Amino acid sequence: MLNTTLCYVTRGDEVLMLHRVKKKKDLNKDKWIGIGGKFEGEESPDECLLREAKEETGLTLTSWRCHGVVTFLSDQYEGEYMYLFTADGFEGALKECSEGDLQWVSREFLNQLPKWEGDEIFLDLMWQDAPFFLLTLRYQGDTLTEAILNGKKIR
Repeated sequence: MLNTTLCYVTRGDEVLMLHRVKKKKDLNKDKWIGIGGKFEGEESPDECLLREAKEETGLTLTSWRCHGVVTFLSDQYEGEYMYLFTADGFEGALKECSEGDLQWVSREFLNQLPKWEGDEIFLDLMWQDAPFFLLTLRYQGDTLTEAILNGKKIR
């Protein structure tokens, strides 16, 4: 199982999204996701978050919060424990990202963008300011087949 971070940087009612269109072999190809990536060495979740944010966006995060851990299980991809963050403070200037196109998107428009089906579940939890949560998402291909929130099946 991989350990990863995913962060949704906010600016007012906008969210910084990454449209994954630049890598050849990318399980997130053509989807819109937050920023983040895999832990390196013995990094902690927040160390990975800060490094990935700087690498992908050029921004230094100054205020962030971990909302929960999402476990991704798939019949096609390696399993993943993803630490889910939002960040509402940052310094620096946005730079070009080698993995896709960065764009500020209104939270209302975000639901219309192509993304993983399970993303809607954890995005809703984050926007509702739910207490820290554990969410398991099980996929067959790109189809969400099961979602378990804090031990209770919700799909």
